[in-house]
Amino acid sequence: MAFLEVRNACYSYSKGTPFEIKALDNCSFSVEKGEYIGVIGHTGSGKSTLMQLLNALVTPDSGSVLLDGKDINADKKTARDTRFRVGLVFQYPEYQLFEETVSKDIAFGPTNMGLSAEDVHKQVLWAAQIVGLPDALLDKSPFDLSGGEKRRAAIAGVMAMKPEVLILDEPAAGLDPIGRKVIMEMIDKYRTSTGATVLLVSHSMETVAAAADRILVLNKGAIAMDGDVQSVFSRADELITMGLDVPAVTRIAVKLKNMGYPVDAGVYSVEEAAKMLTAVLRAKEGTR
Repeated sequence: MAFLEVRNACYSYSKGTPFEIKALDNCSFSVEKGEYIGVIGHTGSGKSTLMQLLNALVTPDSGSVLLDGKDINADKKTARDTRFRVGLVFQYPEYQLFEETVSKDIAFGPTNMGLSAEDVHKQVLWAAQIVGLPDALLDKSPFDLSGGEKRRAAIAGVMAMKPEVLILDEPAAGLDPIGRKVIMEMIDKYRTSTGATVLLVSHSMETVAAAADRILVLNKGAIAMDGDVQSVFSRADELITMGLDVPAVTRIAVKLKNMGYPVDAGVYSVEEAAKMLTAVLRAKEGTR
């Protein structure tokens, strides 16, 4: 039995009206504990809707979502409990900060879980440490923080609940390379500390390639591909047809292969590309 499973899920916005839009179309996939999954797809492909489905914020029109074999929408209590077990970080989460202090903002989730004041305090300090927020900032207003610090505080508020599944929708959107690196390190630190399952929605193919073990590709509300990183990026032509990008090194490999060079078009890291090109050049030298 899979830890998290989506079975034939369909969902439409403005259902039954002339403005009805099908966001998800018969989606099915399963997730095991501890997996790190990248979720990619062009704008409007259904990524964000699917992530809200996993968190019980959206109920499928048909089909089901199971967590530990139980339907997360069985009743209101089950759906509420799911939101603590499956944490969802929206894009630009810093816009959702609202409390008087950073500490109170991070404490909001654990408090609503019904934890004691002592345990809430421990969770706040733990989450702040995971995201790299100094204790000196916890008594400040979240609106006095820098942009990067605000995002860390917002993410800490989800991590403080210690969800078994952590979903992040474009967590590094709008950040510079250093900021993106910090966010990805935070996610790795949380996953290492808790053993959590991670689903990362991103438009950055390089980010997904470097972080994920497996990739889900959404297209027109359906699962178009589901496989390990190399097998997905080896289908670069199909991805590009769907309006998606691929890592820069993959684009180079595809061009070389189309030119007749014996290369792997599914290469996605600079290190692997360097090894591959070195081998090709050595082989070419050997034929002279």
